[in-house]
Amino acid sequence: MSWPKPVTLHSKTVRLEPLSLDHLSDLINAVKDGNLYNHWYTSIPKPKNMKMEIERRLKLQDMGTMLPFAVISLKTEKAVGMTTYMNVDKENKRVEIGSTWYAKSVQRTSLNTECKLVLLEHALEKLNCICVEFRTHFMNYQSRRGIERLGAKLDGILRSNAIQKNGTIRDTAVYTIISSEWSSVKANLEYQLVKSR
Repeated sequence: MSWPKPVTLHSKTVRLEPLSLDHLSDLINAVKDGNLYNHWYTSIPKPKNMKMEIERRLKLQDMGTMLPFAVISLKTEKAVGMTTYMNVDKENKRVEIGSTWYAKSVQRTSLNTECKLVLLEHALEKLNCICVEFRTHFMNYQSRRGIERLGAKLDGILRSNAIQKNGTIRDTAVYTIISSEWSSVKANLEYQLVKSR
């Protein structure tokens, strides 16, 4: 039995739905918005590789290690990015939220906060996770600031943790939110969303 099971998650301006090849055209357009694939410190697919990336994520879902979502803007009903539960550890009730990217036009809006709120809520309240993890390149300061704004705490830096596709060595910043912190983190995220309206 797969854990977690595919599910659609809703917020006020965004819907996270199970990723499929039906999202291909929207995601190609979304990744072109800001040429996101040009950032050296991230692994965002180029338009020509989007189908392969969707298929890769779906294969990992079949293996039980990932649950990928398409991020749908309710304003346009178009996919504007992708996110996942990854490194799924059913036995220890842990997931990582990652492999996330959004079109440039929806960055620095409430969309990311809403996505993370519904993902965290599902993981910590419905799946009863004891810990949710976030990982990012040490040099990805925009991502690190975003993770810290969520209320996640830095557990540490895994030095020389991975070799990037471009040959550079990645130091990985690891953050977590544990179940005992969730009520405060949730209250803060809900406050941020009210404040931003």
